[in-house]
Amino acid sequence: MPFVRPALLGLLALAVACSPPGGRRPGTVVLASGADLQSMNSLVTTHPLAKQVQRYALLTTLVRYDSALAIEPYLARYWSWSDDRRELFMTIHGGVRWHDGRPTTAADVAWTLTTALDPAAGYPRLVDLVDLERATAMDEHTVSLRFRRPMDGIPDVLTDLAILPRHLLGEIPPSELRSAAWNARPVGNGPFRFVRHEPNRRWVFRANEAFPPSLGGRPRIDRLVVAVVDEPMTKLAALVSGELDFAGIQPAHADFVAEERELAVLEYPLLFTYGLVFNTRRPPFDRLDLRRAIDLAIDRTALVHGYLFGFGRPASGPLPPELDSLAPEPFYAPGRGRVLLGEQPLDFELLTVGSGEAPLEQMLQSQLALIGIRVRIRQLELATFLDRVYGPARDFDAAVLGISGDPALGYLRSLLDLTGVEAPAGLTGKALLATFADSMPVAFLYHARGVQGMNRRVREVRMDLRGELPTVARWTIE
Repeated sequence: MPFVRPALLGLLALAVACSPPGGRRPGTVVLASGADLQSMNSLVTTHPLAKQVQRYALLTTLVRYDSALAIEPYLARYWSWSDDRRELFMTIHGGVRWHDGRPTTAADVAWTLTTALDPAAGYPRLVDLVDLERATAMDEHTVSLRFRRPMDGIPDVLTDLAILPRHLLGEIPPSELRSAAWNARPVGNGPFRFVRHEPNRRWVFRANEAFPPSLGGRPRIDRLVVAVVDEPMTKLAALVSGELDFAGIQPAHADFVAEERELAVLEYPLLFTYGLVFNTRRPPFDRLDLRRAIDLAIDRTALVHGYLFGFGRPASGPLPPELDSLAPEPFYAPGRGRVLLGEQPLDFELLTVGSGEAPLEQMLQSQLALIGIRVRIRQLELATFLDRVYGPARDFDAAVLGISGDPALGYLRSLLDLTGVEAPAGLTGKALLATFADSMPVAFLYHARGVQGMNRRVREVRMDLRGELPTVARWTIE
């Protein structure tokens, strides 16, 4: 990038001067997050990186995916099904302890799942538990999960919902879990222990010396720090200066990072799709013709090349190419969109997260203006955005949303619920695709690919469809 590099170096010098001093300890890996991690409570969290910290660092899930996306044991070491496949018996590992010394038991599992089933708790993936009738601790190490119908396999949601300590949270009413003090000072049972949280600055975790060898044992790094760095240039400067070991970078900066001797660029597939999500509960997007008009007017190829520099694929639906290799190419027909719009003016507020230039949103604004649609971009900090979009009021017209997927496609029904579109009862997985095509509750934009700048001193790193942190307990430092 011969013409970009001098200007970029000048901006980096300024960003380094403005960035906080280092002081990193030996054995510490520092990972950047664009926003604070919201909460460590798996029953209320929607922040994608926070959920990964829960699953792979602080807490444990019953089962997890291996690198081939096959389910493997984790906290649940063994399981069996009843003859009618409506009851799942899981045996919990006997050597896992909460970081305060108390054993993790089947009672913790039953409490976590039972609380997730309570609408008052607000578990974001409640619809994915629709088939679960009850969870019961049969003894200290055995939990029974009773389903309303015969099941084909273990529900994907069990790879996502990290188990929580009943003895610390069980007395809190489900409706008050979102504000529990534990959320910011958590006691976990995973390979890393919580050390401290400095709001909007960092989360610090250290290796759990007592994590069972059969589950991987003590992590190979001493400390994991998640640093909150929201400005892209400051993040890039901290990566180049060595203050950060990992940072998600803008595609435009990938070539620059690759030229740095101490750094490498990791590109990897994601189950993460960006979409323009419509609130169909209220005008103007209670009208299907207006939703279709917008969908036809979006040039996804321009977004991928102009905004992502090719690090992504245009999206025609919710499934990325790894899950649907036969998906059709998106249809770009602004003329037809203008016809659907008719003479009625359309003006709406588009919510997004951030405080910068919002290049993606500006590109959408420009494309939709070509067919006479006025878009008012409103940038919000993450907590306010989540409250307006996911909160009970559903206070939005449309929002640019990064949609985190799962291999079993359980997220599809949750996404429909967010938009206000009802799907026929009993439909799951790919059977829901017709509802998206017919009702157009989301104008899917692109399937993202992860782009991380990484300091080469960190080894044994694998980032894939499971996210950035599935191998964090095996990372080493050269």
